[in-house]
Amino acid sequence: MMTNLFSVFDPSAIFGFSLNWLSTFLGLLMIPSIYWLMPSRYNIFWNTILLTLHKEFKTLLGPSGHNGSTFIFISLFSLILFNNFMGLFPYIFTSTSHLTLTLSLALPLWLCFMIYGWINHTQHMFAHLVPQGTPAILMPFMVCIETISNIIRPGTLAVRLTANMIAGHLLLTLLGNTGPAMSAFLVTFLLIVQIALLVLESAVAMIQSYVFAVLSTLYSSEVN
Repeated sequence: MMTNLFSVFDPSAIFGFSLNWLSTFLGLLMIPSIYWLMPSRYNIFWNTILLTLHKEFKTLLGPSGHNGSTFIFISLFSLILFNNFMGLFPYIFTSTSHLTLTLSLALPLWLCFMIYGWINHTQHMFAHLVPQGTPAILMPFMVCIETISNIIRPGTLAVRLTANMIAGHLLLTLLGNTGPAMSAFLVTFLLIVQIALLVLESAVAMIQSYVFAVLSTLYSSEVN
């Protein structure tokens, strides 16, 4: 029995251990087939996606980006995408709907970018605090605004992903719980709505993983 609307997102403990978090590693089950079925359609399709992302992230990082730095963002995209999709299946815990996971991804990345930027490109980081063409009288205010907007970046990254995952799943749960009290005609209509929402959630799962990876790449490109 649900005590509140958000209880469906609570990780239940088994023998005192929260084993639901193991769903984060379910994406690994899809990787071994790449090595045994070469070249499979799945492998060709996934390689095409990765190459496209590599080219796009390389463009975002610019010529000053380090070689191989796109791989961390491609890995980040893959991890979030698998977790978002796994959460759409019944009885699988959606780890990306918790700030515990999303903040654990966003905060260390942002912190590494900041430490690297301030140590190696100090003048460049100071220049970022004042946008070009700012009047002298507004410079102190712009420094405060830019500093605050920089500090809240990991929070906005994490909350954006979490909120989008919770919103769709919560709507699906609420609509699903109204099914037993409906007539046969309304249940048919409800199923159509649920399928449409599931398709929408599949799109959101892809878009949000892409947005997280792209924004992380943009934050990285600013410190070079």
